Amino acid sequence: MIAPPLVTAGLTQELAAAVDELRRLTVQVRTRGAATGAGVLWDGGGSEGRGLVITNAHVVRGDRATIELNDGTTAPAHIVARDLKRDLAALEFQADRALISAVVRGSPPLRVGELVIAVGHPGGLAGAATLGIIHLAESEREGRTPRWIQADVRLAPGFSGGPLADATARLVGVNTMMHGSLALAVPAAAVEAWVRRAHALVAP
Repeated sequence: MIAPPLVTAGLTQELAAAVDELRRLTVQVRTRGAATGAGVLWDGGGSEGRGLVITNAHVVRGDRATIELNDGTTAPAHIVARDLKRDLAALEFQADRALISAVVRGSPPLRVGELVIAVGHPGGLAGAATLGIIHLAESEREGRTPRWIQADVRLAPGFSGGPLADATARLVGVNTMMHGSLALAVPAAAVEAWVRRAHALVAP
């Protein structure tokens, strides 16, 4: 059955709006002057003048990096927390204005087949987006956050550390790597819990 044109057009506009919002909260992470991946602007606890970016630990192997915001503004950043097991890193930088941050999806739970969007910077192309569906999001143990969200989304180098979000731009994961034909992302709930545990490092 073919969807009515108005429904299709409405979904297209919603997805385009979600991509626009995700681009605003996705940064480029550079080390030694070269773009190495992406990062997500995160709520740093309301500290005035401080910005927080969450990315993958493998994107920033040293202690310092440069981040570039969506509007082209750059700022030096330093590592304030790193988790090699989860492949997560938190970068802090001086912000000269209030910044938006990712909205983590709390409910409803992700379902297999649900549309998701990934944003990153493949080959230096800033703010590229790709669309796919959730392949696996459930935990084998009820009530436990799964180790990975698996999505049928094609991630090229440069998407690592960027957002995986639902069709309304709510964050569901942080993109990490490809495993075969599937993208793996750290679940947003696990990232949020990790940031809370590292709160003493990332907030006053």
